[in-house]
Amino acid sequence: MINTNIYDSDINPVLEKATNEDLAPLVGYIEKKFSQDLTLSDAYKKHRPDHQKYYDLIAKEIREMGGNSFANLYRSAGPNYGEIVFDVGKKVKANVKKGVAVEENEQAILEVILKKAVEQMSEEEKAALFEELDYSGSAPKGAMASSALITLFRAGGFKSYQLTVIIANQIAKLILGRGLMFATNATVVRTASVLAGPVGWAITGVWTAIDLAGPAYSVTIPSVIHIAMLRKGQDAVYCKNCNSMLMDTSVKFCPECGEKQ
Repeated sequence: MINTNIYDSDINPVLEKATNEDLAPLVGYIEKKFSQDLTLSDAYKKHRPDHQKYYDLIAKEIREMGGNSFANLYRSAGPNYGEIVFDVGKKVKANVKKGVAVEENEQAILEVILKKAVEQMSEEEKAALFEELDYSGSAPKGAMASSALITLFRAGGFKSYQLTVIIANQIAKLILGRGLMFATNATVVRTASVLAGPVGWAITGVWTAIDLAGPAYSVTIPSVIHIAMLRKGQDAVYCKNCNSMLMDTSVKFCPECGEKQ
């Protein structure tokens, strides 16, 4: 269903593949903003909560939140999604770059949030985090913990996705008062639940320290993090036996059912 001809290859394909449960937090972030047009649209009024029927309007709204009204009128849409991700990265002091793939800047944003979160954790909380992530060897302490976690995160795979889910889930709780609906597998839910305490409190400290003044950062920051999570999940591969998420083709055995891949 097409509601607008405004299209962005860095956001529309992700939202098009997303479920209603995946899209619900994005709609929630937008609904909380007074200056938004989504809830005034005919598609929203007719189909809500079937968000898939107007995923393109959600994408358009997020882009418009990233620019000022005068500029949006001049160009008939907000800045492209890559610009919004770059702007969010600058806001959270991430090492984002112009002219790179949007995934690279999304990764930089997630990394800086993880790093700040770990810096606020106690040594006991750090140890629990690395134990849950099956870190080989003794848990790193002090400044080494941040470096070790970022290395693990950059390696990709399932643990990288788990960490992304934890960040997105905690921010949804902070802003919407509820966590995400997990449509993945038991491992994601279990790990997110175990780590929600120490990591969650740390992320709360990071989030409240961010100055949200400016062009709708209360929408663009959580939306960029949520979309980064959706993108990682959509890029994953799944067990041919039980359909559990494996994240990449290098996995030889499913962590859920043990089936050889």
